[in-house]
Amino acid sequence: MAGRIRESDIALVRDRSRIDDVVGDHVSLRGAGSGALKGLCPFHDEKSPSFNVRPSHGTFHCFGCGEGGDVIAFVMKIEHLGFVEAVERLADRAGIQLVYEGGGATVQRDRGTRSRLIEAHRAAAEFYAEQLATPDAMPAREFLAQRGFDEAAARQFGCGFAPGGWDKLTKHLLGRGFELTELLKAQLTKEGRQGPIDRFHRRLLWPIRDMGGEVVGFGARRIFDDDPIQAKYLNTSESPIYKKSQVLFGLDLAKKEIAKRRQAVVVEGYTDVMAMHLAGVPTAVASCGTAFGPDHMNVLRRLLIDDSLSGEVIFTFDGDAAGQKAALKAFEGEQQFSAQTYIAVAPDGMDPCELRQEKGDVAVRDLVARRTPLVEFAIKAQLRDYDLDSVDGRVEALKKMVPFVAQIKDRAKRDGYATRLAWWVGWEDEAAVVRRVRETANGRAPAAAPTRRVAVDPNQGALAVDVSGPPRPDPRDPALRTEREALKAALQLPEMAGPYYDSLPDDAFTHPAYQALHRAIREAGGTSSGLSGPTFLESVSQACAQQSVRTVLRELSVEPLQVKADEYRYVQGVLAGVQKMLVSRQIAEIKSRLRRVSPIDEPDEYRHLFGDLIALEEYHKALGEQAVGGL
Repeated sequence: MAGRIRESDIALVRDRSRIDDVVGDHVSLRGAGSGALKGLCPFHDEKSPSFNVRPSHGTFHCFGCGEGGDVIAFVMKIEHLGFVEAVERLADRAGIQLVYEGGGATVQRDRGTRSRLIEAHRAAAEFYAEQLATPDAMPAREFLAQRGFDEAAARQFGCGFAPGGWDKLTKHLLGRGFELTELLKAQLTKEGRQGPIDRFHRRLLWPIRDMGGEVVGFGARRIFDDDPIQAKYLNTSESPIYKKSQVLFGLDLAKKEIAKRRQAVVVEGYTDVMAMHLAGVPTAVASCGTAFGPDHMNVLRRLLIDDSLSGEVIFTFDGDAAGQKAALKAFEGEQQFSAQTYIAVAPDGMDPCELRQEKGDVAVRDLVARRTPLVEFAIKAQLRDYDLDSVDGRVEALKKMVPFVAQIKDRAKRDGYATRLAWWVGWEDEAAVVRRVRETANGRAPAAAPTRRVAVDPNQGALAVDVSGPPRPDPRDPALRTEREALKAALQLPEMAGPYYDSLPDDAFTHPAYQALHRAIREAGGTSSGLSGPTFLESVSQACAQQSVRTVLRELSVEPLQVKADEYRYVQGVLAGVQKMLVSRQIAEIKSRLRRVSPIDEPDEYRHLFGDLIALEEYHKALGEQAVGGL
């Protein structure tokens, strides 16, 4: 049995293991002056870097949680190892052969230690990689080739093949000197009905590595139709060295580029990671057998040195309903970290691997470049459930989305997205939306709109058709002035209003009472009916279903027009003014829709809307030349 590690070897391990290199496998470090380096502490959650490394002294210290020591202490803490295992891990890293006093120059390890489990996985990865070249693995190689991955790509990501038979890997590793208890503990082997068997059979494999590049588990993909296990993917079960909530596939290859570019791209599968890296996005990683969660985010934050000012985490999801659901779940997690978070959705619901196959490497890089802020995507995804072309739809959308935006913890960002919400919905009063979001965020329910009380004429008696009709418009309201004049012209000078007035749609009038009166005029035959005077007014009155509208009719039939010269030109100018205001609202509506349409993802729809906008703006200009000034 091996004895104690020789003291001189321990000193040699310390001397040849630069602490900034070892720590740099787990934490991004940047200069902090006087030869010191700084980063986010890997031992506690923090937003501002307080973890310091001094390479010249070979030590580290966190001013936040108090952890500190030399390079061996760091490895013991970060890898949850004992002293001997930590020294052995660093010795392997530095290529140092340790001498054990009383045990000779051997690298014998204690059975069942972390180092032994790591060695078993390393040997298993080599075995699986060799099996990928065998005739039985032809379907696995074809699977990779069909997705655009050649032999070099398979080697780069360590792809392998679990052969058929019950215990080929188990026998191989036992022959290499490992014990069955170690293989069971490492989750490479499991107990079968007639003895120990391999955990994976007849599947394409990817080795899952920790941040230091050591294999700690495997992901296995179903290849054969007759595979009795229907699950498309199987992953190594939790073990002393494999915690699925703390490992990310591809991180060993991506960590340096993540730290350099201050960007991490989170994809959903092993082949997506491969496609991203091969297409020129070397910052891609994926969770393994579990959803991306807070522990994964903490791993990335340490590499990004997230300080809320820079650093991007870009999620890629399928464009289908499941992808949108994943995005909304990611939004909930976004509140727990500071990095700028984005989402990139490939066209036609393709994943990055499919996108690379269909459209090439440039399309994959463009997917990342055209990322959308995650909060924006989450809001727009939910707005699709509402008819934003209607007032009712806009109101309902705001009722749903105001509390959603109020969840954003950053006050400046929250106000910004409240403004954008009003813009995307097409709500003109942006300040009101911002105010409601602030009130909701502060725990106060938005103030309810005051209830309008409609006065009822006690003398109406049996003549009252419907006393709950629309309220009487304010005659002094400047916003309704043109509509009021148009209705007066129709009632008092129908022969001059003529077909122009009759062609106006209901939504040319914005007040409910004015809309109801306009409909009554048309139901009475319109201004082109040839009727005028008391006969025409009586016909319109009979078409009014509500008493309050009849009251407005009586008012407008006697209220003087504001005409100063030619009555005909005045009437035509007033009607042009009403039409102009309608076109103004239509222009605003199209602009609102254009904000919600991507010129890249929906080019035909965007061009169609833009063409309509140009035509309406020309019409609006022409109406402006005809309309009566001052109205």
